[in-house]
Amino acid sequence: MLNLWYDLPSLVQDLLIAVSLTAPTVLFGVLILRGFRTRVLVGALLRHYRWTNLCFVVLIGVSVGLGIAVLAQERALTHGTARAADKFDLVIAAPGSQMTAMLAAVFLRPAAVPLLDGALYNQVASHPHVALATPLAFGDSYRGAPIVGTTVDFITHLAGALVAGRRFEAINEAVLGAAVPLALGARIVPAHGHGAAADTQAHLGAELVAVGRMAATGSPWDKAILVPVESVWAVHDMPLGHPPGETRIGPPFAAEFFPGTPAILVRAKTLAANYALRSEFTTDRAMAFFPGTVLAQLHRLLGDVRQIMSALSLVTQVLVTASVLTGLVVLTRLFARRLALMRALGAPGRFIFALVWCYATVLIGAGAALGVALGWLASQGLAALITARTDILIDSRLGWAEIHMVIGFVGITVLLALVPAALALARPTLADLRG
Repeated sequence: MLNLWYDLPSLVQDLLIAVSLTAPTVLFGVLILRGFRTRVLVGALLRHYRWTNLCFVVLIGVSVGLGIAVLAQERALTHGTARAADKFDLVIAAPGSQMTAMLAAVFLRPAAVPLLDGALYNQVASHPHVALATPLAFGDSYRGAPIVGTTVDFITHLAGALVAGRRFEAINEAVLGAAVPLALGARIVPAHGHGAAADTQAHLGAELVAVGRMAATGSPWDKAILVPVESVWAVHDMPLGHPPGETRIGPPFAAEFFPGTPAILVRAKTLAANYALRSEFTTDRAMAFFPGTVLAQLHRLLGDVRQIMSALSLVTQVLVTASVLTGLVVLTRLFARRLALMRALGAPGRFIFALVWCYATVLIGAGAALGVALGWLASQGLAALITARTDILIDSRLGWAEIHMVIGFVGITVLLALVPAALALARPTLADLRG
């Protein structure tokens, strides 16, 4: 049976899970309401106690919305960071923290990273299994946008064809990320450092001109300014990677004139070659790692946080459910005299039971529907906030996990709603008529 289940398409599995969670509620509804028309009386109860009913619906909605927001946001953050690191197969940096190197090279987080020398770079670039080896040099910025020194091939690898202009061809030209708020032809004077600590006077003699714009990548690179790596070396009074008098940019570089680079992005010719390259270039001089592996470790940490948040959400929903059921018991006492009058006029006990249960189910269903809307709004707001703070495109959408959670919550709560319905039926008719 397990093999049959695993052989089913994921959509079919999700649909079957949803049906299995919905079926008990539908079955109970058919059995309890069979032969009765409770719609008019339920509508009257909803109108008469509208503000109390609204409080219950909002309480349920907030509880369900919290659970939805946690599940949807964690999944969106995982997908967004994975997409941002998709173009970084293998990174080589100086020995140290892989997490720090990954955040600096892939997500452009400012960090003090030691430099790799020209001999190592040439060894990597000339390796028969390497299709692309490009230096990544960072440390400067312009109006908050990081300036990264690299090669023309990296631009093509990262974003494909440009959406405007052309790629840089000279040491004083730059290509803008998709979200950099500058126009082509803009003049750029690099500042040393990032943020409030950036020194805008350090490189006053250097000026770059924007000649192209990359397509959007959904990563922090959309707010980066890419320049020839020689440009970064030049503004720091370093050798330019080529013999004196040579004005070209890009590889090959002369090892003796290569001042160093914080990281090297490597793309192997085959998938299997990545593992061989990682092993070969993990030495006492360098550290080769897969950003995806480091990111997976971070995702596991986020998964642990999600489990904690989900547990807190579950506890909240349990408490809300208990509060709702308690409130329903109180509500049935508010209209106990009306129920007693119906029983005195000949309404069967099963009808009273069905009426109270149907009333409770409507409140629970309305609260769950409100929770879906609140959860979606909350996840969109959080996604926009995280995107603005991290420059990683977070696309938050509701999925089957959230649908299953809502259906399961409704099913359990509706089942527990049998309790206040039974208590309403057990109340003494004569005492309720007397008030």
